[in-house]
Amino acid sequence: MKILCAYLFRHRKLLVLLAGCLAVCSTVFSLYGLPLESVGYAFALCLALGIALFVPSCFQFLRRHRELKGLLVQIREKALPLPPPRGLLEEDYQALLRALASERAALALETRNRVQDMTDYYTLWAHQIKTPIAAMGLLLQEEPRPELEGELLKIEQYVEMVLGYLRLGSDSTDYVFRSCDLDALLRQSVRKYARLFILKKISLDFQETGKTVLSDGKWLSFVIEQLLSNAVKYTPEGGRVRIYGDGETLVIADSGIGIQPEDLPRVFEKGFTGFNGREDKKSTGIGLYLCRQVLDRLNHDISISSRPGQGTLVRLDLSRRRRGVE
Repeated sequence: MKILCAYLFRHRKLLVLLAGCLAVCSTVFSLYGLPLESVGYAFALCLALGIALFVPSCFQFLRRHRELKGLLVQIREKALPLPPPRGLLEEDYQALLRALASERAALALETRNRVQDMTDYYTLWAHQIKTPIAAMGLLLQEEPRPELEGELLKIEQYVEMVLGYLRLGSDSTDYVFRSCDLDALLRQSVRKYARLFILKKISLDFQETGKTVLSDGKWLSFVIEQLLSNAVKYTPEGGRVRIYGDGETLVIADSGIGIQPEDLPRVFEKGFTGFNGREDKKSTGIGLYLCRQVLDRLNHDISISSRPGQGTLVRLDLSRRRRGVE
């Protein structure tokens, strides 16, 4: 029915012209007082002729419509297999489509090259910056300065975040799934951030889970470290961070400043900083976004519940997929 209406609308001017001709003929016939039978016979012949012309044309319209719909599946091809043009205007339209397709392909290639160049540059930068970071670490071992050590740890974290972001968008990223000792991964992450816990006098309640999970240990550690970093960052001095297992779920809870209710549904969006990020002026809005992206690829899940001024609780479901923000 929709296609029939479209066909009639396409030929609306012709239909109006035919209706006008029939009206004129009817008026002339009535003025000359011709018999009704002769008038009806003429109308029947005209109707039969119209059906004979319009029905095949309607089927051609339908076939053309299906051909064009089929081209949508092949829209990403460099050269569209367009049907033979029927008339000068169709030739012009097809020439325009080919020119647009060629321009689009050129722009896509240019964009890919730019993105690849940028990715190569930042990957090289991230690896090169590790050398001065390691050198500063050695210097601080000879002359310990806790505040500088804490800031250096933050720099290392940001570099790892850059590398994680680049690897995540790479087609060559490979995941190695094996049985991982969850407690060993947690202890490794806690040791890495121990200096920040000490500097801010944040107490840590770590209860071993005794769990073994099927995952990629490197990427799961990346997520845990991001969550621990957020917990330390947004927990005031003298606060508390808890790590424990709840069935098949890993829980990381803090007594920090919490998240505003209106911000909770958007915390996993790329670049979203929310109220806390605007107050802190240092949030990138990338950490939780990367966590969600990594966990999606690991077939794990993450959910967050929080109350302003009371802290934040993060749940990592390492066995099933249930997404949600409370």
